[in-house]
Amino acid sequence: MNYSAELKKFVTSQYVYSAIRITLATVLPCLVLAHFGILKEYFLFPLGTSFVALTDQPGPFIRRRNSLTFAIFCFVLVALVASLVMHLKIFVFAEIVVFGLFFSLIGVYGQRLAAVGSLSLVVLAIFIDGHLTGDNILKSLLIFASGCFWFLLIFLIVSTIQPYKLASQMIGENYLQLAEFLKIKANYYQKNPDFAKLTTQVIAKQIEIKNLQEETRETVFKTRVIVNESTTTSRLLMLMLLNSMDLHEKLMTSESDYDKLQKSFEDSMILVNIHDYLNLLAEEITNIGISLQIGTRAKPMFNLETELKSLNHVYFELRNQQISPDNFEHFMVLRQILVRINEITKEINEIYKVFSQNVKLAKSLSTGLDLRKFMPSEQKINTKVLKDNISLSSSHFRHALRITIALLIGYSFSMFDFLGIGHTYWILITVIAILKPAYSITKQRNLLRLYGTIAGATIAYGILHFIHINQVLFTILLLSMIMCFSFLKGRYFWAVLFMTIYIFLSFNFLSPGHVDIIFRDRIVDTIIAGLIASLVSYLVLPVWEHTQNLDLMKKSAECNLIYFQCVISKFLDDSFDIEDYKVKRKNAIIALANLSDNFQRMISEPKNQQKKLEVVHQFVATSHLITAYTASLSQYVKDDEKYPEIDAEGWSKKIEAEMLQISNLLNGNKISESLKMESRIEPEDSSFDDLILKRKTELADHESRNQRDPNKISRLTELKNIHDVLELIFDVAKEQRKVIEKYRSESHEKSETTEAIPQQS
Repeated sequence: MNYSAELKKFVTSQYVYSAIRITLATVLPCLVLAHFGILKEYFLFPLGTSFVALTDQPGPFIRRRNSLTFAIFCFVLVALVASLVMHLKIFVFAEIVVFGLFFSLIGVYGQRLAAVGSLSLVVLAIFIDGHLTGDNILKSLLIFASGCFWFLLIFLIVSTIQPYKLASQMIGENYLQLAEFLKIKANYYQKNPDFAKLTTQVIAKQIEIKNLQEETRETVFKTRVIVNESTTTSRLLMLMLLNSMDLHEKLMTSESDYDKLQKSFEDSMILVNIHDYLNLLAEEITNIGISLQIGTRAKPMFNLETELKSLNHVYFELRNQQISPDNFEHFMVLRQILVRINEITKEINEIYKVFSQNVKLAKSLSTGLDLRKFMPSEQKINTKVLKDNISLSSSHFRHALRITIALLIGYSFSMFDFLGIGHTYWILITVIAILKPAYSITKQRNLLRLYGTIAGATIAYGILHFIHINQVLFTILLLSMIMCFSFLKGRYFWAVLFMTIYIFLSFNFLSPGHVDIIFRDRIVDTIIAGLIASLVSYLVLPVWEHTQNLDLMKKSAECNLIYFQCVISKFLDDSFDIEDYKVKRKNAIIALANLSDNFQRMISEPKNQQKKLEVVHQFVATSHLITAYTASLSQYVKDDEKYPEIDAEGWSKKIEAEMLQISNLLNGNKISESLKMESRIEPEDSSFDDLILKRKTELADHESRNQRDPNKISRLTELKNIHDVLELIFDVAKEQRKVIEKYRSESHEKSETTEAIPQQS
C-alpha cells in the first residue's frame, strides 16, 4: 500500500476540509468566550454552531443555504417548545410523538432534510429536561440561535471565497474511487485470483461509485456558476466530471472470461505484467484525484508511453513465439484487452492535458447534452408527498414510528430514579444516531457505537488521568473534533471513538473533576440506548430487504434490456443518439447499484429474513455481468465503422428475447412461444466463421506471424471480440433466466403445498 498517497487522499478530501471548517467555526467562539470567562454560561452558542454544521450536506449552494436556514428555524422552534413544556410530563410525551413523527418523516424529501430532521430530534433531546437551559429560557434560546446563525454566516463567506472548492473535491473523489475500482480489476490478472471475492469487491465498489456520482452530478449540474459560467475553471471542472464518467465506462469494458484467460496463459508472465501496468494506471488516476482535491495542477508520475511499449513488447514476443491455429483465438482476446488498456492510457493522458490549463481546450468545451436528464431524481417539496407517506405501507412512516416509540421508551427510562441515569439526552441522542430505516444498518451502527464509545471513553479516561496541561488537552480536543467530523460519513467506529474523546474533554473543561461520573454514564447510557434500538428495530414494523428484492430485480432487468437495445441499435442502423445512450447507461448502472446495495444489507439481517438469498446473489452477479458486457459492446459503436460480418439483427432478437423472458418471469407473466423460438435463433455469422478458418490456414502455413504494431488491431480481432461479447451477454442472460425460473417454480410449489395442507386436514 502507498501510505503517502493514502494520507494525501484523506487529508485533501472534502470530509477533512469540512471537518476543519466545522471545528474552527465551533472552537473559535469558545476561545473568545473562555478568554472572558463566560464559556460555561454561553456553551449553547458553540453547541448550536455544531448542530447546524452537521446538517450541511454536499450539494448545490442554493440547496445547502436553504437547508441550513430551514435547520435553524427547526432547531430554534424545537428548543423553544421543549423549554416551555419541560416540567409538564404529559406535554413532553406529546412533543416527542409530534416531533418524532414529523422530523423522521421529512426524510421522504431526501438525505438533506433527513439530516435536518435527525439533528432536530437531537436538539429536542438536549433541551428536553432543561439540563443546559437554566432558569433564563429566553437568554438561552437567543444564545443557541446566535450560534446557529454563526455557522450560516461562516458558510456564506467560505462559499463566496471558494465557489468551486466542493465541486473540485467531489470530482477528485470520483477519480479516487475509479482508481480503487481499477486496482480491484487489476487483481483478476494476478496469479491464482479469488474470482468470487473479486466479484464481490467489484460490486461493492460499483455501489460506492454510483452513490458518489449521484451526489457529484447534483452538485455540479445544479450549480449555476459551474454549468453556465464561461470561466475556464467552470468549463474544466465540467469536462473533468464528464471524463470521469466516460473513464468509468472504459473500466467496465475490461470485463472478460478471466477464468478462461488464466488457464490459457498460466505458463507465461503476460497477465502479471498487465496486473502491474494497471496498478500504474491506478496510481496515475489517484494522482489526478488528489490534485483535484487540493486544487493544483497534476503532473504524470510515470512515463506511461514507455511502460505501455514495454507491455506491448512482452505481448508481441509471446504471440510471435507461441501463436498457433489452436490458440490464436486466445491471443485475439488478449490483444483486445491490450487495446482497451491503450484506450484507458490515452484517456488518462487527455485528462493530464486538461490539467495543463489549456484555455483553448476549455473554451471549446460544449457537451451538447441536456444536463437535466443526468440529475438524480428527487421528491418535490409539497405536502402531498408527506400525506401520501402517512401509511403503514410506507417504509418512511414505519421508520418514523420506530424512532418515536424508541424515544418514548428512552425518555421513560430517565424517569426511573433508581436507575441512576445522569444524562437523559445521551440515551435519546444515541437512539437517534443508531436507529436507521434498514435493520442491517441499525444492527451495524449499534455494535460500532458500543465499541467506539467504550474505546473512546477508555482513551479519554487515560488522557485526563495522565495529562493535566490545558494547552495539551485543548490540542487533543481540536484534533479529536476534526477526526470525528472527518470520519462521520464513512468510518462510524472511528467517528464515535473521537467523538467520545472530545465530549469527555469538553465536559472536563466545563466541569473539571467529574470524569468518573461521565465515564460511567456514557457507557451505561450507550448500552441502554443500544438495547432499545435493537428491540424496536426488530419488533416494531420492520422493513426487511427481501420485500424490496423483486422490485429492484425488475428495475435492473428492465434497465439492462433498454441499455442493450440502445447499444445494439447502432449495429442495426446509423441512428444513434449519444445523449440518449448516456442516460440509459446511467440508469442501468444506478439500477444495478441499488440492487447490489439492497443485497449487501440483506446479508446482515436475521437468518430467517434472508429469503431466497442465493437466488438474489446469483441475480446480482449476472446483472453485473450483463451491464459490464453491454458496456464492452458499446466500445464498438463508432460512426465510421460497420460490421456486416456480424448478424446483428439475429443477435439482437436472440438476446432481447432472453431478456424479455426474464422480465416476464419477474412480473409473473407467461412466456410466449414466439419469445422461446426467438431465443433459439442461430445468428448467421458465416462470413465471420470463414475469416476464422482462413486465419487458421494462414497460421498453419506460417504466414503473418510477426506483427508488432501496438496501435493497429486486425479487423478479425474486432469481429472476434464483438462475437464473443454477444455470446457472453446471451449466455449470462440465459443463466439469469434459469435462476428466475427456479425461483418461480420453488415459490409456486411452496404456495401449492400451503394451499393443500388445509384440504388434507
